[in-house]
Amino acid sequence: MRVYGATLDEETRCVHFSGDHDIVAILVPCCSRYYPCFRCHDEDADHRLERWPRSTWGEPAILCGACSATLTIATYLEVNRCPDCAAGFSPDLAMHAPHYFDAERTAVLATERPAMFATEREIERAAA
Repeated sequence: MRVYGATLDEETRCVHFSGDHDIVAILVPCCSRYYPCFRCHDEDADHRLERWPRSTWGEPAILCGACSATLTIATYLEVNRCPDCAAGFSPDLAMHAPHYFDAERTAVLATERPAMFATEREIERAAA
């Protein structure tokens, strides 16, 4: 699977997010390409990033950089590790979720999984 953007390695890390757990690429609906992050998309594309509406979360759109498994959005939002290979995903998902997924779900993440948020301020921003 081709991943676009400023990738650093085969596990989909990029110049913007290169931590041990930054190993997912997201299929963005506006151009049907996988990108490691919203910044990679913005630097590469000539349009704004389109978020996934709630009605499409059954679609396979998340690529695990460790094993190349493809997860549905719904599955990805519920797990901390890849169900296929057990590679850990970044705990910062909640902070970045508003870039990729509709605001309704971001607010739900803030209330259902507050441990994903580093501070109360981040919870308030995501829920807004």
